[in-house]
Amino acid sequence: MFTGPSEMHARVHAHDWASTPLGPVETWPQSLKALVRTLLSSRYPMVLTWGPSFLQFYNDAYSKLIGDKHPAALGLDIRITMAEAWDTLGPMIHKVMTTGVANWTPALMLLLERSGYREESYFSVSHAPAEDDAGRIVGMLAVCSEVTEQVLGERRLRLLRDLASRAGETRSVGNVCRDVVAALRGHPLDIPCALLYLRDPDGKTFTLCGSVGLEEGGPASPLTVDLEKDGDNVWSLKRAAAGETVLLRDVEHRASLTGGPWNDAVREALVLPIASTGKTAPLGVLVAGLSPSRALDEGYRSFYELLAGQVSVALRNARAYEEERQRAEALAELDRVKTAFFSNISHEFRTPLTLMLGPVADLLAGQAGALPQAARAELEVLHRNAGRLLRLVNSLLDFSRLEAGRVQASYTPTDLSALSADLASSFRSAVERAGLKLTVDCPPLSQPVYLDKDLWEKVVLNLVSNAFKFTFKGELTVRTRERDGQAVLEVRDTGTGIPASELPHIFERFHRVKDARSRTHEGTGIGLALVRELVTLHGGTVHVDSTEGRGTTFTVEVPFGTAHLPAERLRAPREQESTATGASPYVEEALRWSVEDLPVVEAPHPVAAPPAPDVTRARVLLADDNADMRDYIRRVLAPHFEVEAAADGQAALESALAHPPDLVLSDVMMPRLDGVGLLRALRAAPHTKDLPILLLSARAGEEATLEGIASGADDYLVKPFSARELLVRVKSNLELVRMRREVARERVHVETLLEAVRARDDFLSAASHELKTPLTSFQLNLSAIERGLSRASEHNVGDKLDMARRSVRRLARLVETLMDVSQLTTGRLQLAFSQVDLATLVGEVVADAEHEARRLGTPLTVRLEAPAAGKFDPDRMAQVVHHLLSNALKFGQGRPVEVTLRSEERSVVLTVVDHGIGIPAPDRARIFERFERAVPVRNYGGLGLGLWVTRQVVEAHQGSIHVEDTPGGGATFHIRLPLGGQAEVPGMAHG
Repeated sequence: MFTGPSEMHARVHAHDWASTPLGPVETWPQSLKALVRTLLSSRYPMVLTWGPSFLQFYNDAYSKLIGDKHPAALGLDIRITMAEAWDTLGPMIHKVMTTGVANWTPALMLLLERSGYREESYFSVSHAPAEDDAGRIVGMLAVCSEVTEQVLGERRLRLLRDLASRAGETRSVGNVCRDVVAALRGHPLDIPCALLYLRDPDGKTFTLCGSVGLEEGGPASPLTVDLEKDGDNVWSLKRAAAGETVLLRDVEHRASLTGGPWNDAVREALVLPIASTGKTAPLGVLVAGLSPSRALDEGYRSFYELLAGQVSVALRNARAYEEERQRAEALAELDRVKTAFFSNISHEFRTPLTLMLGPVADLLAGQAGALPQAARAELEVLHRNAGRLLRLVNSLLDFSRLEAGRVQASYTPTDLSALSADLASSFRSAVERAGLKLTVDCPPLSQPVYLDKDLWEKVVLNLVSNAFKFTFKGELTVRTRERDGQAVLEVRDTGTGIPASELPHIFERFHRVKDARSRTHEGTGIGLALVRELVTLHGGTVHVDSTEGRGTTFTVEVPFGTAHLPAERLRAPREQESTATGASPYVEEALRWSVEDLPVVEAPHPVAAPPAPDVTRARVLLADDNADMRDYIRRVLAPHFEVEAAADGQAALESALAHPPDLVLSDVMMPRLDGVGLLRALRAAPHTKDLPILLLSARAGEEATLEGIASGADDYLVKPFSARELLVRVKSNLELVRMRREVARERVHVETLLEAVRARDDFLSAASHELKTPLTSFQLNLSAIERGLSRASEHNVGDKLDMARRSVRRLARLVETLMDVSQLTTGRLQLAFSQVDLATLVGEVVADAEHEARRLGTPLTVRLEAPAAGKFDPDRMAQVVHHLLSNALKFGQGRPVEVTLRSEERSVVLTVVDHGIGIPAPDRARIFERFERAVPVRNYGGLGLGLWVTRQVVEAHQGSIHVEDTPGGGATFHIRLPLGGQAEVPGMAHG
């Protein structure tokens, strides 16, 4: 009754059912027999209970889930074999049997004694009612699968993810320990108890920093452990402190601990080292009790190793933060040393700068004769930038002297109004060239002011140049007045203004207003800080009033008289070298700013020979607020590319959006819109998002490069760079763009081809369906004509009707083949499996072919050795036999054709032999492909699809097909099919 190939088939068949309440198998209801047969043939874990005694049947897959309960559980009351879980299962099964409504639980926790201990396990289970022949619910059928590893993995992953997220936070070591313990305390099923010990600085003592499930300071959780004295204590910390992971299997003899869902005694624990960086000794030790309801398998051990790793990362981050804080305190001391260093190094810079500026000035003055125009232009760039570098060095020197309190000012009575007016007026040409108005209103004051002229010069020049830098329309006003016994200097502009949030920081050294619109983004951020220090040195004050978008006013107030000044510095001789440079460098730089009114400047024609007419030069968009840098880069690139230059990021963005270039080369720090902002804007625009973008920056180092690349740049070039390096970077990025575009074109081409293939398959499917209707009509009309003929007429036209019928059948088979091709290539082939005897099916197909064999004069024999019943699609299998048989008749040249069916080891083998033209050995592999034939089309008809369809159908049944020579000539096809049940083939639909 229940014979079959599996272990449970044999056990159910051999079981003494007569001694159970169910009685002999012969007396069982048909519904029970059918359920048992279904259960035994299924590969999915299933268990069936029947009757008031809840006697159980199960299959091979289910036997693996119940462990050592098998095989004794077969035929026993499930309430007994699953007694430890019946409190959970019982109500669920009772509800199903009383209501008749099935249930499903995706992750049901059960505590099973299946491996020698009470094991925490999880199952996806569905209970359904089982009915007898009368339709009464007398049992329960459960389909289940174990999901223990999945549930445990997700639960443990949550803990690891939480610890990983905390590891990046800036916290102290104590906070980290508290967070770790809190996280562990929330996972008692995996971590019933734990102790966290950290190594003290002496390296010999471990201090308890947190515990879970244990009282701190108890016998099993001492607050401190001296490795030299107590290293082999209850937890064997000494071995773990040396880097070894220790498994303790006798925890119940060391401490009284419980855990797991039933609070069983903890029997095992892992003692894991908490790794430090490199090969140094571990930071500490994590003692973790193992759940008594889970065995220490590979997954459990791996979880604890990852846990110790996460704790290590968090602790190392915290210690790094504490070390960083200590370093910050040390930096305050270093700041003083740095100030002294700047003072010394500034002096050292001035010597080579003097040796640069002097000879260059002599050359420009013509002392060595007339200079070529190109050389003069290069020398002017060199002189301007060397002068700018000298001003920067002087500013650093002044600042370092001020911080160190070593500025030796010399205060002399000075006409403040006249000096200030003279300095401010030097900017008139630059201001008016930029389309602005400069108003200098400095009437004589009632008395002189004691000033250090060199230092006051820096105050006025910094304030006026700063006002010009941030003003694009309107005017600049410089005024002097007397107020409340003080001389007052006001520098007012109608520029961009300063945000209110920035005003408290405006005089801080190195502070710069973020994203402020200016004529240039260059600068050190020490100009206004220097102004405040210099004004303070004169006993005065400086403050700022500003409205964003309307302008800014700086007001300097200096007392009259000398009471506020050190007496020894009045009219004192100047002992320090002066850092004053006069107004010329400031004005020259301002003139360079005013030249840059036009945001985009076309590149001059290159000096090199132009490219061939059919070669398109790549267009490079350059964005840099420094005119000298723009000119230099343009000269380097112009011989090779068409270069367009922009003075800031906003102008570059507008140009790129209007006419996208082939590559963008941008400085990082620019007014209006910086390089990173330009990059983001271009990446956000659909038609510029794929532009290659190279960033230029003075920030050196790997970190700066990584930040540039991370922001979305294709490349990052650090100043100073050589012309050769710049050219190589630009060319390589343009080449990468060309290659990416070529790949994209190829991808579009491939997609077009795939779409054409899909369209062809859809056409085959539609055409096949359309052809079936007229064919069916034609067949019906032939039959009607045949029925209406008299016997005499039938004798005259019978052969012609027979020929017409054969042609129609052949065309119908061709249409069916085309439909099969469409369904197979699109994965829509429907397989309708049912219980089929292949011997009967083969016999019927052979019988249908006998008429054709007689017509061809081909002897046709069939030998069916035994019944071959199994799950097959009868129509598709008939199609397979027909294809092989029709090929044998077609290519057999009238010689005998033999069909054999035999059984072999739970499979059936179908063999079709012909003695015809045969198949050459090189063609045997390809004849199973679409549209492949081993003989010329003109000699034999057909599309070359039959064997391809045959192979697809055979493989859909998990079978195989191959061909070999027939001794003496011809071809022999072998098909092997399993008898084990319905195939499960991806991509095949099952009816």
